[in-house]
Amino acid sequence: MTAPTAPVSTPRTVLKGQVLRLRGDRVSLRWQPRTLTVCLLLAAASLVVGALSLTTGTFRVPLSAVVDCLLGRGTGADQFIVMSLRLPRLVCAVLAGAALGMSGAVFQSMSRNPLGSPDIVGFTSGAASGAVVQIVLFHGGAAATALASIAGGLLTALAVGVISVRHGRTSGYRIVLVGIGISAMLTSLTAYLLTRASLYQAQDAQIWLIGSLNSASWSVVTPLAVTLAVVVPVVVPATRALSWLELGEDTARGLGVSLGRTRLVLAVAATVLAAATTAAIGPVTFVALAAPQLCRRLVRSPGPPVVPSAFMGALLLTASDFAAQRVLPRTELPVGAMTGVLGGLYLCHVLMARRRTNTP
Repeated sequence: MTAPTAPVSTPRTVLKGQVLRLRGDRVSLRWQPRTLTVCLLLAAASLVVGALSLTTGTFRVPLSAVVDCLLGRGTGADQFIVMSLRLPRLVCAVLAGAALGMSGAVFQSMSRNPLGSPDIVGFTSGAASGAVVQIVLFHGGAAATALASIAGGLLTALAVGVISVRHGRTSGYRIVLVGIGISAMLTSLTAYLLTRASLYQAQDAQIWLIGSLNSASWSVVTPLAVTLAVVVPVVVPATRALSWLELGEDTARGLGVSLGRTRLVLAVAATVLAAATTAAIGPVTFVALAAPQLCRRLVRSPGPPVVPSAFMGALLLTASDFAAQRVLPRTELPVGAMTGVLGGLYLCHVLMARRRTNTP
């Protein structure tokens, strides 16, 4: 999205070189053919994984029967398996993965650091701590836990932002270090609260803290979908300003970007995406960290890959959940356990790559 230009009466498509622009009365979309191709391929891969998730498992459902269920013509057993159990889980994985991917892209671009994702800098830990406080101390239900999770994520983001400012400026390096420190403190707080909880509360909180799609239902999908519907229209138009922020504060200011307002809007939007996902399925690592970096390698274009990261995040989480259900016979692993292993390996890879290039 670019800033408003001279209004035109009729939308038109212009293809210049390697960039596709769709211009309307107030906005213009700028797409590179490679970016569009990557998004379509990622969507196709997610569709394949989704088809496998809906048709395979302990109770196998043919693809034709799945289509009948989607059209409202399935039998009773197939309708229950597909529409009540598997489809809500799949939709929840797609939405949560997309939210985490976009959140990670925004934070990494704002901090100009590949480790600046919400799971590394502590925003996810803040959301998890807020939910545990609600569960253990106030015995809140699902809605109260979700609100406490979002509040915890926002407060953590505020704390990281304030502490990382030095002489009126901040840097991605300071944000990551401050975030890691706050995340460690919040993890300790969560562990302490679990020791003070009853056995039932501790078990309930611990299952949630692992990050799982096992209890995903339409009641979980709805608030997550509403959050994306509200936040995505805020994030996508700010992509152009976000790409200028990657060039540095002085350059962005010289290009007319309002640093304070832009950072505040993007930070709040990205934190809400991460916190809403945490409230829905618990803290899930790796996706927000890896999705933007993988997209940069695929897209190979300047600027933050916000939209491609949403497609990549959806693919990563759906594929991880599919593997978690089938990696061990007769055992469904929480998706957070699967993404945690993958995230640890990917983080080691990033650190080793930065060490080889002598990047701090």
